[in-house]
Amino acid sequence: MKTTLLKPDDYTRSPWKNGGGIFTDIADAHRDDAPQKSWDSLLWRFASTPIVAPGPFSHMPGIDRLQMVVDGRGLALKSPTQEFDEREPFTTVRFTGELEIVTELEAGPVEVVNLMARRGAAEIDLLALKEPGERLLAVGTHLVYAARGECRIRLDDDHFTVPDEGTLKVELTEPAMLALVSGLAVLGSIRLLA
Repeated sequence: MKTTLLKPDDYTRSPWKNGGGIFTDIADAHRDDAPQKSWDSLLWRFASTPIVAPGPFSHMPGIDRLQMVVDGRGLALKSPTQEFDEREPFTTVRFTGELEIVTELEAGPVEVVNLMARRGAAEIDLLALKEPGERLLAVGTHLVYAARGECRIRLDDDHFTVPDEGTLKVELTEPAMLALVSGLAVLGSIRLLA
C-alpha cells in the first residue's frame, strides 16, 4: 500500500477542453509513452470545477465520465436523449464524453467533482461516504477527497486525517479495508485494465 496526501496547493488549474471554465486537476494518469500530457494521452483524471452558468459540456470522444455535486444544489444535465439529475448533492451520474450535454442550474452555481477515464483503459467508480462505516477497496488507485471539511479515515490499521479539500491517494497492490471515521468524503476508484 502506498499513500500520498495531496493538498490544494499541489493541485493544478487548467481550462476546460471547450474553454468554458477552469477545472482543478487533483490527480491524473497519462500513457507512459506519451511525449507530453494531453487529452489524447489521458488515462484518467480526478478533478473539481465550479459550474457558474448554464452551458455546454466539452466533447470528449472515448472518455467515460462520472460526476457529483459537492457544493450547491439544483444541477441538471440535459442531452437530446436523456437527462441526468444531480439536483441533490452527492448523487453520482455516469455518462459518455460523446454525449451532447447542456447544464441547467436551478439554484445558482455549484461545485462538482469529476472522475473520467479513457474507455477500455480503466474502470472507474465515484461515491460519497457520508456515514461512518467500512468498505473493502480493490486493487487499484483510490482517491479519498475531503469535500466538506476535514475527514478522518482508517486504512487497515493506519489512521489518516485528510484536510479540507485535501485528497489521500491510495495505491493498492492487494485489497484493503477503508473505514470512514468522521466527516464526509468522496471516494474515486480507478482500476487500470491490462
